[in-house]
Amino acid sequence: MNAAHRAAALARMRTETFDVVVVGGGVTGAGAALDAATRGKSVALVEARDLAAGTSSRSGKVFHGGLRYLEQLNFALVRSALRERDLMVERLCPHLARPVPFLFPVATPWERSYMGAGILLYDLLRGVGGSPVPRHRHLTRRATLAEMPALRPERVRGGIQYGDVRVDDARHTLLLARTAAHFGAAVATRTEMTGALTDDGRVTGVRARDRETGAELAIRGRAVISATGVWADAVQRMAGDVQVEVQPAKGIHLVVPRARIPSRTGLTARAGDSVLVIRPWWGSWIIGTTDTAWAHGPDDPAASGADVDYLLQAANGWLRDPLTRDDVTGVFAGLRPLLRGTGASTAALSRDHVVLETTPGLFTVVGGKYTTYRLMAEDAVDAALGPGAPPSVTARTPLLGAADAPAARNGAGASCAAVGLDPAWSEPLWERHGALMTEVLDLVAGRPELGRPLAGAPAYLEAEVVHAATHEGALHLDDVLARRTHAAWEVADRGLEASARAAALLAEALGWDDARRTGELESYRERVAADRRAEGAADDAAAVAARAGRPRAA
Repeated sequence: MNAAHRAAALARMRTETFDVVVVGGGVTGAGAALDAATRGKSVALVEARDLAAGTSSRSGKVFHGGLRYLEQLNFALVRSALRERDLMVERLCPHLARPVPFLFPVATPWERSYMGAGILLYDLLRGVGGSPVPRHRHLTRRATLAEMPALRPERVRGGIQYGDVRVDDARHTLLLARTAAHFGAAVATRTEMTGALTDDGRVTGVRARDRETGAELAIRGRAVISATGVWADAVQRMAGDVQVEVQPAKGIHLVVPRARIPSRTGLTARAGDSVLVIRPWWGSWIIGTTDTAWAHGPDDPAASGADVDYLLQAANGWLRDPLTRDDVTGVFAGLRPLLRGTGASTAALSRDHVVLETTPGLFTVVGGKYTTYRLMAEDAVDAALGPGAPPSVTARTPLLGAADAPAARNGAGASCAAVGLDPAWSEPLWERHGALMTEVLDLVAGRPELGRPLAGAPAYLEAEVVHAATHEGALHLDDVLARRTHAAWEVADRGLEASARAAALLAEALGWDDARRTGELESYRERVAADRRAEGAADDAAAVAARAGRPRAA
């Protein structure tokens, strides 16, 4: 996908009547577009910003069943999520999904028995047969501290280690959309729904605005799926009454360097009415999460100083060498679209999803969790297409980059060497692109200077910045630094040094003039400064005020 593909998609949207119009380019919307396209249906997907610009790039970045949902006795959700988790590793996106260990420390025999029973059930619920994720094991105190030397020894009497699956959520959502386009879907980012087309009380499409040019268009479809998460209420209002309400729940995560927490395993531990999880992320750890009601606008949730301090305090309760704010390289905040509840705490609200025909012709899918996106998408498409529709085939459809995964991975080092790259690049390139890494290597072969690490974010190649524009639909600097790469929160300066070179590469790839390049840089730098102001604010209201006037991410 690139700017030319986007233009072609918009041209189709002006003339065709689609079987399904999907609104929302997060994981569920991209999944629904893929589901419908692989059933042989014509599909249009519109997203107001970038793919995964909202919640789907700000998750905990783990495919998991949800241990805490066992305490809520939601066994069906855990079972289905575990099966989906394993499916990602075994078939659908093995390059993006990697099993990683997590440690639950225990302090008493009762806690070992209670949590041991729960984690045993967690393993059993994934069903019969083998799994790519190792089963749990009980550890002595000595073994627990050997796995995670960073732990405070006085708090630990032993531990239970279990497995879940790390995933790059933003790149996974991107590949869902690319795969949908591969099967014929018309995909247009920066295309915002502004209203509903109706005929005799039935929704027959959407009105939209191309946010790059300001052009208006009408996109017609036999059914419309709203997969807009925390924007679901607004979409329903455009078409009629709000039939299902969403309670946005804010979750923030901190990123710290890998060297600050000596450990071979992630950590899961109780933290108030939520759960503290320290997750391995290549050269970093991701620490999360908060779970609080969000009473402000849905477009760009802010992390406050209170959020940051809460997570640091929760983590430091377990760590021998306490973390400080100076250790935090990045912070990101997302909103979970939970079904409406009451009270300030959202930790106990249901993570199940619903699909409702909220207005005739408009099917709203909301709730759920990232891991179960495929099931949510399947249910939404089933409802939109109605009886007699071909069954979903997405459980058997690998994403682009996953084909011939073992052979492609085995040859990755040689492929790097063939274009003059150190074979050590094969692992990170594989884990970001899978077999599509050949697209990146082709750019290096044509322009060897693109094989240099990106200044300021040396975990990425300059070729990956260009590739983001030529193959992955990136249109703005933020698309590259926050979602195609993660320099915006993986490096201590939030990608400021990398932004200059990235903007120059994008200017060449996308045809920006000097004024456009300078504007992109200034907007990015102002957003970073505003985010840092918010992270010093006392609460949500103060954090929102601290970011007032910042340029909105395009």
